[in-house]
Amino acid sequence: NGMPYKKDLLNGTTMANLLVRIKGYEHSEMERLFNGVETLRFFLQHLTTFLLIAPFYSCKRGIINLVIKELIFMMLVAIIALILFVLFLSLYNSLVRKRNKCDEAFSTMDVYMKKRFDLIPNLVETVKGYAKHEAETLEKIIAKRNSGQMSTDQRMENEQEITGAVRQIFALAENYPDLKANQNFINLQNQLTKAEEDIANSRKFYNAIVREYNDACQTIPSNIVATIFGFERKTMYEAKETERENVQVSF
Repeated sequence: NGMPYKKDLLNGTTMANLLVRIKGYEHSEMERLFNGVETLRFFLQHLTTFLLIAPFYSCKRGIINLVIKELIFMMLVAIIALILFVLFLSLYNSLVRKRNKCDEAFSTMDVYMKKRFDLIPNLVETVKGYAKHEAETLEKIIAKRNSGQMSTDQRMENEQEITGAVRQIFALAENYPDLKANQNFINLQNQLTKAEEDIANSRKFYNAIVREYNDACQTIPSNIVATIFGFERKTMYEAKETERENVQVSF
């Protein structure tokens, strides 16, 4: 009787251990299954989040790239505008300097013309008894000069008339020995000849400066600035055909 009980006891113990092992196995398998489900849920959750947020980040990145492109474009426009402004300012200053040089050159020439003009009344008084017609011509020219304000072109035309009349008087003086021998006339003739030489040299310089200025007013791109700010072409002081002839000064 003792042996069957012991066997049953042993079998009971064995069955208990077997049940424990089965339960442990089931628990382990359930735990692994649970972990797998959790992992799958975690993956699906993050995948969903990525799918929802990814377009936003893509859009944001596109906006950033667009802003960067716009900034680069604005910087290029600003640089180009700065370069154009500097060029515009340089051309304007260049035209101003050239115009001032023209005014300065004309002022220098005007000094010599005024010096000659101051000698004309004395010349008229000296030759009145010999070259009456030419003396009257000079008097008319002087009266026209003193009549009022004259433009630059009118001044140049008036100076050319004076030059022509003085040359005629010098030429007619050859027919009057007494006039040729007049010491006052000789002095005036020398002074006027020197004044004519100074006027001719200053006129060459003036024409060179005016030519440079006019070229700047007519050539691209400075002509654009000249048109906007009203830089007008200046008239060159060209000698007439009669002035190109050599003055015969003989005593």
